[in-house]
Amino acid sequence: MNTLRTAMLLAAMTALFMGVGYLIGGAGGMMIAFLIAAATNLFSYWNADKMVLSMHRAVEVDERNAPEYYGIVRELASRASLPMPRVYLIDNPQPNAFATGRNPENAAVAATTGLLQRLSPEEVAGVMAHELAHVQNRDTLTMTIVATLAGAISMLGNFALFFGGNRDNNNPLGFIGVLVAMIVAPFAAMVVQMAVSRTREYAADRRGAEICGRPLWLASALDKIARNAERIHNPDAERNPATAHLFIINPLSGERMDNLFSTHPDTGNRIAALQAMATEWDASSGGPTMGGGQPNPAPAPRNAPQADAGHATGPWGGRPKAERPEPARPETNPWGRNPTGPKGPWS
Repeated sequence: MNTLRTAMLLAAMTALFMGVGYLIGGAGGMMIAFLIAAATNLFSYWNADKMVLSMHRAVEVDERNAPEYYGIVRELASRASLPMPRVYLIDNPQPNAFATGRNPENAAVAATTGLLQRLSPEEVAGVMAHELAHVQNRDTLTMTIVATLAGAISMLGNFALFFGGNRDNNNPLGFIGVLVAMIVAPFAAMVVQMAVSRTREYAADRRGAEICGRPLWLASALDKIARNAERIHNPDAERNPATAHLFIINPLSGERMDNLFSTHPDTGNRIAALQAMATEWDASSGGPTMGGGQPNPAPAPRNAPQADAGHATGPWGGRPKAERPEPARPETNPWGRNPTGPKGPWS
């Protein structure tokens, strides 16, 4: 099913690319656009993940320089029966994360320093479980190729401003064709991004909750990320808006788009679905199954904060991390914790 969806998406994006080429240069322009689209598809399959990581200046980390973050991803990958992905860190204060790669064997997950600093280990586990769900569902290839092609279509639309509308270039619609190429084509590419991302986020939320075993970990993380993303600017994402749908929460400021055209479903609806999922599990006294058909809920986190009246903001109703004293942050450890200490919420 994922293979069919990817093939249909590639066909639609290629047809859109050719249509823009036709509007700019007639039949000749369409053929050139087809060749460019075919080359872009081939390049995207093998290299789009590297391009996206480079756009956001992601740096690969390991157990030595990011022990807790790396340990959480390793534990989650093991629980999901996935190969260990490459792990990246993005130096950005906005809390966010994404996954990329053409298949589970060549996957990568990336989190911002803001995510590691502003969320608890349990909430980070929920986020990274969501990203690994995208890997397991093979959404990453589709979403990464869409990011590359949407950016290329927007670029081609901009070319229309300089090369379209001339009577000597066989443009069949003249200035109207230029306007369509400049406005309609990038908009259509954005609609495809919306269709891909919105339908996959709910599925990744649910599967991510199953992988980490605690729906409320992810629900709490989504709430914190959404609130911080609204007030913390992400310059790299603003420069590369075609990659916005890769992130767990829209990283853009929203200055150039209305919520109607957001690439992500409403965060409140996602949180409500996860809360309903947690209630359902509590009612059945069970949890997610990781194979074999038996419930396999995650163990309770060590030293989980106790309920604190007036501060019920986390999954356990505990005091938000921002209100607790911050320890000194060693340069080699983005968590700011002792590298020899616990490596994750299940330690």
